[in-house]
Amino acid sequence: MIRPATILLVLFCAAAHADVPGDARSGADPELRRLLVRAVSEVESFPDRFEAEVWLTDMAHRLRQQVKDPEERIEILKAVHYEARRANLPPELVLAVIEVESNFDRFAISHAGALGLMQVMPFWLNEIGRPGDNLMNLHTNLRMGCTILRYYMDMEPNSLIRALGRYNGSLGRRTYGDKVVNKLRRKWFRS
Repeated sequence: MIRPATILLVLFCAAAHADVPGDARSGADPELRRLLVRAVSEVESFPDRFEAEVWLTDMAHRLRQQVKDPEERIEILKAVHYEARRANLPPELVLAVIEVESNFDRFAISHAGALGLMQVMPFWLNEIGRPGDNLMNLHTNLRMGCTILRYYMDMEPNSLIRALGRYNGSLGRRTYGDKVVNKLRRKWFRS
């Protein structure tokens, strides 16, 4: 059950970001709402077993600091790969976003009320008519987060930094985008 204080915090933070058009915290964008509705209604991303084993082994090694349990690491990585590919995103980019957003804490809650690995704002559940969905659920969070990120990348096809700024609600500032890109280059690069 969501506490009233949490609801007030979410409403306050949404109002504080309402003057930034077209970002993840500014409310209902009809096209993004349509994409999210489609994403949550869809239900294998590796072309073959060998590629899966190589990628999962490599990325699991890189993730071991944040996620101690090897089974949980593989579960997260398989879900990230699946949802990233479904949204036509590089899985390594999604891993970099997750590291910056939540440091792989599946139950993270931001000061603004964003939830889960990809720190998705809860208002999206109401916007797409699925208020009963749980953003702390690994697959729900990744599906929505990847869909939102893909939307902003399509909106900003020539600037990953601007797309990341839209995702984070910090459009026009480079700090967040630079953090993600640095994680991508230094840790999550494809070898």
